[in-house]
Amino acid sequence: MAEKNKLIEIRWHGRGGQGAVTSAELVAQAAISEGKYAQAFPTFGPERRGAPVQSFTRISDNEPIRTRAEILEPDVIVLFDLTLLTTVNVTAGLKKDGLVVLNTKLSAKEISEKYNIRGKIAAVDATTIAREVLGVPIVNTTMIGALIKATGAVKLESLKEPLVQRFGKIAEKNLQAMERAYKETAVGEG
Repeated sequence: MAEKNKLIEIRWHGRGGQGAVTSAELVAQAAISEGKYAQAFPTFGPERRGAPVQSFTRISDNEPIRTRAEILEPDVIVLFDLTLLTTVNVTAGLKKDGLVVLNTKLSAKEISEKYNIRGKIAAVDATTIAREVLGVPIVNTTMIGALIKATGAVKLESLKEPLVQRFGKIAEKNLQAMERAYKETAVGEG
């Protein structure tokens, strides 16, 4: 009997300069290195640093991915900046059993109460980790660590080569930030 294909669709929300596009690409590269099929792409309008940005990642266990359309009904939403919750409907289309991964100091319960987000929530203080490990508040690799902890979509070790290729000399610090976020991410119900 043929193995059932598992497809995970991830929609990343951030602001220009935070690394949402880079994160989507790095996760796709890690999936491909594991023998999976993957794609990553952004959606662009008149973006500038600080403007809302979306990017997308699809990962399939054993079938090529044929669609290149934006992800309207994601399994997972990764949110780099909580202020987007007041300007963009980031949870639009989230599947009933979907997951929201957030950069926040709040607990899943607090997030649910404050922002009316229901279901599975993964929270990590990615900004603090990035500042302490990288010296800058760029949360792309920390949010990847949170995503991996909450979903298991790819293995942490599969990110090492893409990080080295992308960041060169600072890859090791980015790997440390990702690993710390993985350890510190709290997954709960909202």
